[in-house]
Amino acid sequence: MAAGQPGPNITAVSARIGIVNYGMGNLRSVEKAIEHVGAVPEISGDPAVLAGCDGLILPGVGAFPRAMDRIREIGLDAMIAERVGAGVPLLGICLGMQLLFESSSELGGSEGLGLLEGTVEPLPGGGGLKLPHIGWAKMTQERPSELTAGIADGEAFYFVHSFAPVPADDELIGSAAYGERFAALVGRDRVFGAQFHPEKSSAAGLRMLADFAAVCAPGEGVAAPAVSKAVNGG
Repeated sequence: MAAGQPGPNITAVSARIGIVNYGMGNLRSVEKAIEHVGAVPEISGDPAVLAGCDGLILPGVGAFPRAMDRIREIGLDAMIAERVGAGVPLLGICLGMQLLFESSSELGGSEGLGLLEGTVEPLPGGGGLKLPHIGWAKMTQERPSELTAGIADGEAFYFVHSFAPVPADDELIGSAAYGERFAALVGRDRVFGAQFHPEKSSAAGLRMLADFAAVCAPGEGVAAPAVSKAVNGG
């Protein structure tokens, strides 16, 4: 499949999706998934380049404090806040989702971007459950969202995490369980966060990314992807 061409049964959208590069994310995996749903990915750490995109994805793997240090060092925090203020859709993935919140207790604590209310706390573990939580878990939809309109309640997604946010009640879209329930999908206005990796979550994950691309390009429909495997990459 050529870059920028939609996969089977996916209608291309004109949205240009900026994938925020601050040195801590599975950028290629996300890029390939965005190409697969027919939108145009733009990987960059340049605030000026990202500010010209129709939507932003904030990926992330690693520790919250280091990620926030990197984001501030290159001025991405101000750019993200300005773009969100202008109504540009934003999707945080895994650690990127956690960075959307006010703070995290990880490694002594750190302030986040403050775009969503709440803090990020460790998963409880215990009872023989190992951390990090790695694997598939079913998501219960707590309220309707543009990102779950084409996804069945109880669909499974792929998780890799030791922490999870504790959001405000009106921000919770979906929850999953690992011993206890935790926030799996959140959102307010046009700011969304997925604790799982949609780019590695087979057809349901691609469906969600397709819906996000459609949010970034209003008025353009996106058909459900006819795939059975995740789009993986380095």
